[in-house]
Amino acid sequence: MELRWWSIEVLDGPRGTARAWRDSLGNSLTEAAITNGAYRWEWHQHQWGILFEIAFHTDEAWEQYRALPVVSAALDAVPDAAHGLYVYPGRGGSGGRTEPRRPHPISGGGAAEMPLSELVELVTLRDGRRPAFTLGIHQLI
Repeated sequence: MELRWWSIEVLDGPRGTARAWRDSLGNSLTEAAITNGAYRWEWHQHQWGILFEIAFHTDEAWEQYRALPVVSAALDAVPDAAHGLYVYPGRGGSGGRTEPRRPHPISGGGAAEMPLSELVELVTLRDGRRPAFTLGIHQLI
C-alpha cells in the first residue's frame, strides 16, 4: 500500500509559538484528517516550530482535506503568516533519507600531487627582451 505523504511546517513567529498554535488547533486538524481518509499522521516538535505529516492514499484525498474550512482557518492562524508556513508533498523537517547513505572513499586518500603549470610573463619589452624587474603579472598555461 503506497501512501502519499504531505507536510505542514509551522514556524514560530511574532504572534506566538508554533507549539501554542498546535495546542489550540492541532486536535481539529487531526480530527479532520482522520475523518477525511488519512491513514497515518505524525506531529513533530522542533526547535524552530512544529511539523505535521499526513499520509493519504491519493492526492485527491489530500486536496479534499486541504479544502476543508477548518484546515484553511488553521493555516491562516499560524504565528508568522508571512514567512512561517510551508505546505508541500513528501515528508519534511528532519525526515531524512529513506535509504541509508553509502560510504564514500576518503577524499584525497592515495592521490598523487598534480603538476603545477609553468608561469609565463606577460610583460616584454618592444625589442623582445625581458625587463630587468618583474611586475608580478603572470599567466598560468
